[in-house]
Amino acid sequence: MPDSPSAPSSDLLSASQSARVNVDLGARSYDILIGGGLIEEAGRCIGAVLPGARVAIVSDENVAALHLEALQASLDAAGIGHSAILLPPGEASKRFEVFETVCDRVLEARLERGDAIVALGGGVVGDLAGYVAASVRRGMPFVQIPTSLLAQVDSSVGGKTGINVRQGKNLIGAFHQPALVLADTDALNTLPAREFRAGYAEVVKYGLLGDAAFFDWLDSSHAAIFAGGAERAQAIAASCRAKAAIVAADEREGGTRALLNLGHTFGHALEAVVAYDGTRLVHGEGVAIGIRLAFDFSVRLGLCPPQDAERAARHLADVGLPTHIRQVPGQMPPSGTFLDIMAQDKKVSRGALTFVLTRGIGEAFVERGVDPTVLRDFLEAELNTGEIIHG
Repeated sequence: MPDSPSAPSSDLLSASQSARVNVDLGARSYDILIGGGLIEEAGRCIGAVLPGARVAIVSDENVAALHLEALQASLDAAGIGHSAILLPPGEASKRFEVFETVCDRVLEARLERGDAIVALGGGVVGDLAGYVAASVRRGMPFVQIPTSLLAQVDSSVGGKTGINVRQGKNLIGAFHQPALVLADTDALNTLPAREFRAGYAEVVKYGLLGDAAFFDWLDSSHAAIFAGGAERAQAIAASCRAKAAIVAADEREGGTRALLNLGHTFGHALEAVVAYDGTRLVHGEGVAIGIRLAFDFSVRLGLCPPQDAERAARHLADVGLPTHIRQVPGQMPPSGTFLDIMAQDKKVSRGALTFVLTRGIGEAFVERGVDPTVLRDFLEAELNTGEIIHG
């Protein structure tokens, strides 16, 4: 079982909050605060980190209906001037046209370089708002207030920002670290069950890539995590600590940070072939299928024991996540389409396919130069039979 959340050493947290995780990046270091009621405390926390700043809140219409009023009241109480920019919900908002609109709105609000962008929402809002913050006036501070489990444990931490283009997911963007992350666990109580399950795929990823003991704990505790309470906060804090350590060691993904993409090369390709249709597939579901494929491909290559692949797949299925491409509604394209998309993946180096593979649970590694013929055969077997192929 992971360590219990440590007691906060910062006066940013009130007694009701449970954890503070520091992302140690020298002059770009920042805190992730984890606990209940943080949206109501956001004004005080933002004022402590960015004194005198005005803010533009970027959110989507669904999240705004639930949480914007509380955030605005908190900013008012702290004397922080603010405006709000609302987006349509869904992955389709991560595109050039929406990015341009948000930049225009920030400039029209006359925000200065020392003012800030606040991302209130899930991963789509955080990625887009962060890229706006990285771009407007050549860089403004921004604050992440993630309201989905996926965003709290993954996309809000580490400074990756960006948008999607027709060639693939997150191919245009920048590394731009937040000034502060406020992970309000109470916000997860309003999350649809499908979105919570999808976020859990990113939680279990940390155990599968490098912490077998954490995976063991998740395997025995997932029911309590889904129910809420102490185990949920503990899982979020453990995930944030794991990501913070990897980001601190490799901020710009030159080496070990690529491990965080376990399942993502397959998952991103799936998202692209369904044109980012959040009805057919949401990001965490693509990651879950991708994790199963990464484990099974590792078995096919003789790297991973079949029983570890089977255990990982069984855990994902037990929590209600898909593990097979055949579970995605609609017709799938041929394997060549997947390979074309994968050739645009951010980890490709000098044309060589790069994957995060595994030697077992908790033993992921980066494999550069995957044989495209072997990959094509593997994908064709998956697409044609939907069966787990162990070679």
